[in-house]
Amino acid sequence: MRYLQMVGKVIIVAACLASSAAWGQDADATLPISGTTSSDWTFDVIAGNLDYPWDIERAGDRILVTEAAGDVVMIDGGHPARHPVKTSDPIVREGGGGLLGMALSKGFETNGMAYFYHTYNSDAGLTNKVVEARFDGSSWRETRVLVDGIPGHRLYNGGRIAIGPDGNLFVTTGWTEDRERPQDLSSLAGKILRMTLDGKVPHDNPFPGSYVYSYGHRNPQGLAWDDGGRLFASEHGQTAHDEINIVTPGTNYGWPLISGDDQRQGMAKPMLHSGNATWAPSGIAFAGNELLVTALASKALYVLDARRDRLRPIFSSGDRLRDVLPVGEDIYLITTNRSPRAEGPSQDRLLKLSRAK
Repeated sequence: MRYLQMVGKVIIVAACLASSAAWGQDADATLPISGTTSSDWTFDVIAGNLDYPWDIERAGDRILVTEAAGDVVMIDGGHPARHPVKTSDPIVREGGGGLLGMALSKGFETNGMAYFYHTYNSDAGLTNKVVEARFDGSSWRETRVLVDGIPGHRLYNGGRIAIGPDGNLFVTTGWTEDRERPQDLSSLAGKILRMTLDGKVPHDNPFPGSYVYSYGHRNPQGLAWDDGGRLFASEHGQTAHDEINIVTPGTNYGWPLISGDDQRQGMAKPMLHSGNATWAPSGIAFAGNELLVTALASKALYVLDARRDRLRPIFSSGDRLRDVLPVGEDIYLITTNRSPRAEGPSQDRLLKLSRAK
């Protein structure tokens, strides 16, 4: 009898050890992104010969990418097709301007509606606007202008747009190298804007009658919300001091009066910044509860290490990375290898990252 009890205990212990080993394998299979390095990822080129791509979105099995010259590249089953966006004011591609941000409507699969941020010429020079457009299967056609007259610049246009958890459209704008505009609430430059999907000012915006949601920004190019509804934004600094901010309504983020660890009454410091290094952060997105950040200057994909309040690089292909889209266990990236200060075409790629086996 004692022998049988002993055998039973051995079997139980062995089963526990086996279970523990299996659990460890499962844990490795679900290693947090923050625990990975470039060697943990493989990548495939899903589409090449892209011309200054700026935004990447997903509709069902299709991937959509904007190109600055005014096209949307749609990749369906690995086959890319380029579709022009027809607008009332022609899209102007100059420097970092052109067709930039894109946000698909919740019903895009059935109604073909989306929202775009693009540069155009006005009496004031380079200017930006937000438009609604519909895809008819072969091209996109503007159906409504939501906001126009946003000050533009050859380099500093912001350009990211996204539909928030509240159903409103959020838009980032650049400071246009004008020191007055980011602090001027009557100007749409150097701001994050919030509007309804038909271009109206929401009744609960922090400044009555104004699209301005937050101000004192330099050149924000990334927007993402966590599961708790907090809005995160990435922002280019002047000389280093790039920022990741948690954005709250009505808050002044200080540019150009403060940057980095500077402090001034009534102005918010960034959640974190790059110090004397330069990331040039652009598109950001949450993969579960982990914030991914693409970087142009440092040519890397970063993840936010919230415990240490820092960005940690987890992948580099040697490309300037513009935007990121997590899909399941995979991560899609687009490159923008030509600086906005340079001229000529760019030869860029859509990459798909997968966990190395």
